[in-house]
Amino acid sequence: MLEELRITGLGVIEDTTLPLAGGMNVITGETGAGKTMVVTGLGLLFGGRADAGRVRAQPGRAVVEGRLRLRGRVAEAVHARIIDAGGEPDEDGSLLLSRTVTVEGRSRAHLGGRSMPVSTLGEVGEQVLAVHGQSDQLRLLRPAEQRAALDRFAGPEHEKLLDALRETYGRWRTVVDDLADRRRNARERNQEADLLRLGLDEITRVDPQPGEDDELKAEAQRLEHAEGLRTAAQVAQQCVAGGVEATDEAPDATALLGTARRTLEAQAGTDPALGELAARLEEAATLVTDVSAELSTYLAALDADPARLQTIYERRAALRALTRKYADDVDGVVAWAERARTRLSDLDTSDELLDELDREASRLAGEVADLAGRVSASRHEAAVRFAEQVTVELAGLAMPHARIEVAVLSRPAGRSEPSLPVNGVEAGVGADGADEVELRLLAHPGAPALPLQRGASGGELSRVMLAIEVVFAGSGGPPTLVFDEVDAGVGGQAAVEIGRRLARLARSHQVLVVTHLPQVAAFADRHLVVAKDTGGAVTTSGVRVVEDTERARELARMLAGLPDSDLGIAHAEELLAVAAKERRP
Repeated sequence: MLEELRITGLGVIEDTTLPLAGGMNVITGETGAGKTMVVTGLGLLFGGRADAGRVRAQPGRAVVEGRLRLRGRVAEAVHARIIDAGGEPDEDGSLLLSRTVTVEGRSRAHLGGRSMPVSTLGEVGEQVLAVHGQSDQLRLLRPAEQRAALDRFAGPEHEKLLDALRETYGRWRTVVDDLADRRRNARERNQEADLLRLGLDEITRVDPQPGEDDELKAEAQRLEHAEGLRTAAQVAQQCVAGGVEATDEAPDATALLGTARRTLEAQAGTDPALGELAARLEEAATLVTDVSAELSTYLAALDADPARLQTIYERRAALRALTRKYADDVDGVVAWAERARTRLSDLDTSDELLDELDREASRLAGEVADLAGRVSASRHEAAVRFAEQVTVELAGLAMPHARIEVAVLSRPAGRSEPSLPVNGVEAGVGADGADEVELRLLAHPGAPALPLQRGASGGELSRVMLAIEVVFAGSGGPPTLVFDEVDAGVGGQAAVEIGRRLARLARSHQVLVVTHLPQVAAFADRHLVVAKDTGGAVTTSGVRVVEDTERARELARMLAGLPDSDLGIAHAEELLAVAAKERRP
């Protein structure tokens, strides 16, 4: 649940903290006091789009902070995601979240003590919070949203079927598009393939090897300066190991090191330090001997070969011809050839490949049609259960004669989507299957079943939305549910029933309700009032918890606009007593 929400510098709210409880929390207040800013703040905290126009000029930034305390599988999933992103829960297991938006529109997010992308807040929000407002009611009127609602209700096995359909459909469309492109652009593909083959033939004839140009350059340098290199190596060898020109007057380095070592060893008995130095001179003599041997090998291998040098010149010229056309160096030429071979396979328009792709497309089309049929059957089964459960809830929301129907219809063929035979009927098929889903309302017996957008008034639509959410709550979902004036257009007994249903939801979820109805507010476990202060130069709002007499006065204001009326307060106290009695399990 969300234990606490602090909002600073957002709309009319300068700085306020909402202490939230488990169960049902209601937020009330005069029109324009800032109730909507609470929902806006929740949206920001959980990754919603930032609107710089709502940020107060002073202090120039809006900050929303919250503390989450989760349990069960939701806690495991959210904590794992936070730890993976570099954050961590507090020692008591709670999570701190914050979102900052400046007047310039810059936005920052923090979660679990670390700076995070705003999208991470959104990922957490999807798992812990569901917000329902009048905009959600409008969204429920869209066919795609109605299908998504039914799919959500159908359960995890149905979701697995949908995932398999989407994956197979994606592979089918990829093969179909590839086949169509190869056929449609065969001439252009063949022209490009011819150019690539010419380049590959030229490169294959030269057969460049990775790093070859650097190796040839080094070898050419050695051959071009062979005499100078030989002279340097000979002089160095004579100096370290002697030779035909060495004399006693000019002894070599090896002889001098030997003399020095023996002299020091003769005095080592007198001073051991000289013995250590003698040992080091012996190591030096060994190193000089190794260098002398390597110089001899170098001299033996050094050969001024004009024919080899000419071969290198010709080879380097051939490599330069390739680098002028295909890349900056030989390694780049080799890489170009690899890319060209890959591209040639993509450009293939041979009859054999086209036949193979055609067979693969047919096979995948059959799989898509089969999966779409299974998804459709699953939706029909879920539609019956969904309609029954929502109808039961509507009866409890002062719509005892209303009934919901969920029609699952084959999508007509011939639209922008491809068509396939699904369950024996030619239907348009998309990644979500071959069905159109329509929620229909029968307002009373004998009334026609009309789509929600035609058959439901504003108040009825609010109740349908609440009934659907009550049904969803029975199958899990986020632990915190927010309702933003979904009771608009409702009054009387229907308002009482909405309050009762929200209270029932609050037994298994944390429920936050922004409402203008006292019948709904009376069912709250915690009542928060947003109050406007116009005493200063700038209008601000704050939030406070009301209890007992103060709560009765707020309900009296909501009932009749008269918070100090004895009759209004008595009516409010009666309403609170009835709600408290019905809230008991």
